[in-house]
Amino acid sequence: MSPVALAWEQFRFERKLFWRNPSAAFFNFVLPLLLLVLIATAFSSESDELEVLIPGIAGMGVLATTFTALSFNLTMLRDEGVLKRIRGTPMPAGAYLGGFIGSATLNAVLQVTMVVIIGHLVYGVDWPHDPLLLLGFTLLGVVCFAALGVAFSHAIPNEESAPAYTNAIFLPLIFISGVFYSADDLPKALKAIAEVLPLKHLIDGLSAGIVGGSGDTGTAALVVGAWAAAGLFLAVRFFRWE
Repeated sequence: MSPVALAWEQFRFERKLFWRNPSAAFFNFVLPLLLLVLIATAFSSESDELEVLIPGIAGMGVLATTFTALSFNLTMLRDEGVLKRIRGTPMPAGAYLGGFIGSATLNAVLQVTMVVIIGHLVYGVDWPHDPLLLLGFTLLGVVCFAALGVAFSHAIPNEESAPAYTNAIFLPLIFISGVFYSADDLPKALKAIAEVLPLKHLIDGLSAGIVGGSGDTGTAALVVGAWAAAGLFLAVRFFRWE
């Protein structure tokens, strides 16, 4: 079989593994949607709050389905020797990783799509102002956080510590990056930190695609792209199968 066909078969296998693992499906896919429904219902009469929340939850969904899922799963697969055994098979490394990361990419795209649909049908938020911009930032965010997730997995010592390590990044990041409220309302010190990190800029780009506005999407794309380049370098440079 060609590498592309092998990558497709691996992708199909990863989809089955994902949906047959209830905890992974819940925390990486259902939880952001659940938070959206709970918080959006509380602010359903405030359109300004909803226009902040919808892009924020979409950004959190990209983060959860790529960075969190990949860093945790790669650590588990490496710790249990699965990656080592796969490396010893004839399957090309690119085909395996392509199918593995492709599954996470589909989860991220589905997550953003469902957030937008729920926001419109349930809470009255308009359809995306610029669908192509929304798609572009979604894919850029996927590349960025997938690369960072693979790179971060190198720093996690073992499977048992993976949840603590990933949550130590995930939870503070979503609270200072404007997921549940505008990052402009943060204290200056936290706002300065958020400006350096990629999630806040990804949310700005998603917000421009969903609700429009005069935000600087060029700067947002540049920051997310820079983090993506750094993540790709670290992921490739330090990746190990054992």
